[in-house]
Amino acid sequence: MQKMTSAYASKLLRSLEEDKVFWVNKENESSTYVVAIGEEPVIPEYDYAEVAQNISELDEKIAIIKHALNLSNATARIPVGEVEMSVDAILIRMAQLNKRKLILDNMRKRLPKVREEMSSYISRKAVPEYRYINYDLDLVKKDYETVSRKIMEMQMALDKYNQTVEFDVDI
Repeated sequence: MQKMTSAYASKLLRSLEEDKVFWVNKENESSTYVVAIGEEPVIPEYDYAEVAQNISELDEKIAIIKHALNLSNATARIPVGEVEMSVDAILIRMAQLNKRKLILDNMRKRLPKVREEMSSYISRKAVPEYRYINYDLDLVKKDYETVSRKIMEMQMALDKYNQTVEFDVDI
């Protein structure tokens, strides 16, 4: 049993995935070779049993760590402002808020009145058309700032959790 933080688990997973890529590439490059007729073969170093064993061990470690990380993310409660949330709930809520922030950002940048572009096939004597916003621009700006603060608050709570709270991993 080993204790680790989410930050450490993520770095360890990245390292294990890189190791796996090494062995998979070794298998792809070394499991076959080509020889022209009459040419002396250059046989790459390759041991199927060794490669398969290494990939299997890495996959097992990756699965164990990801499972422990998922359990921790689903069960740990993190204070975010006045409420407590699980890591997975924070991640879901942050994704929702980031989508909303993008919409609010576009809305807050609009001018209250904009002349519409006229298509080239319409007569030059056509009456100009204008597009008007149909919302309170100040309210949208305020909501944008509120959403931005909520995202930052969640991110800070998540960063603190990822760096400090340990959980058990059976590797």
